[in-house]
Amino acid sequence: MTTTYTFDVCSSLDGFGAAGGDWSGYWGKQGPELLDHRLALYEPEQRMVLGANTYRAFAQMLAASTEESDVRDPWVTRMRNLPATVVSTTLDEPLDWPDATVVRGDAVDAVARLKEESDVPLRSHGSLSMNRALMAAGLVDLVQVTLFPVVTGRSGLDPIFQGAADFDLELIESRTLDGRTLELSYRPTLHR
Repeated sequence: MTTTYTFDVCSSLDGFGAAGGDWSGYWGKQGPELLDHRLALYEPEQRMVLGANTYRAFAQMLAASTEESDVRDPWVTRMRNLPATVVSTTLDEPLDWPDATVVRGDAVDAVARLKEESDVPLRSHGSLSMNRALMAAGLVDLVQVTLFPVVTGRSGLDPIFQGAADFDLELIESRTLDGRTLELSYRPTLHR
């Protein structure tokens, strides 16, 4: 049996996964409904799949934070405590993540195997270049975009779909959180 794989990403309206300048996490637009919903998404048993760069960014961000900081909100804490597979050719175990293993080699091959072998759904947060490759290979079942009401044209970092293949997206679900942030869930198919 094949399990599902969700590419979960936060985005500005203009398609950036992060921003420099004086923007804070969530572009300063987090609210209680968003944070509660994010926690609910991560409550069920699932396995995280991260690329090496995203793993390093999360590990560095969490190491620099304190228990009281916004970085360690409940959903991020839950995400970190889920089992994780980190696809990397450069990292070695042990990782600074409670239940993480490193899988060497090509992400497409690794995730194809995981989808066949895993008893729980797979979810990736971030890991942009890896997920673009997985989408092109037809391994992403759901693209879940949390769209924040900001344009970061001058300070935007990490263009989410830059260099991606062309895809048709079937809208599966949409919701508004805190009256301003959208969550859009799509089923992607390679555009032919």
